[in-house]
Amino acid sequence: MIAASSHLVSDRAPDLSAVEFGLMIAGHAFNRWIVRCMAAAGLPDLTAIDVIVFHHVYHRQRGKKLADICFTLNIEDTHIVNYSLKKLERLGVVSGQRSGKEVVYSVTPKGSDIIARYVDVRERCLIDGLPGSSNGLEFSQELANLLRGLSGVYDQAARAATSL
Repeated sequence: MIAASSHLVSDRAPDLSAVEFGLMIAGHAFNRWIVRCMAAAGLPDLTAIDVIVFHHVYHRQRGKKLADICFTLNIEDTHIVNYSLKKLERLGVVSGQRSGKEVVYSVTPKGSDIIARYVDVRERCLIDGLPGSSNGLEFSQELANLLRGLSGVYDQAARAATSL
């Protein structure tokens, strides 16, 4: 077992430290991947949060409000998402339109072109490199469900820690 921190290994959950280590290194690898994929698609100098926000604004090609983006992406600090949106606006890939007191963000045609190139790079570099198997889709769905479940566990633990 590889534990990120041996002092966190517990008799009650001996493998949890290894799971957390796996989450940490997978998270860093994923962040590195999406930043480099976006750079290869023609939009360098974005952070992982910028890329994630950009993809979410594009999702279903419907305008989105800051609060909804933060809620869906499970990001508490709205200023972080707001900073990314402003950066994406300056780059001309996202635009914000006032709707009453709020701003609704959507992807520009330039942004759509970048997303299309990102999809192409992703297909060539990531998906083509995945091991082929007949149950790949089923495994991916199971993994996605597990990760969403873990998110809930850690969110609940964070709420509990706040009230200590």
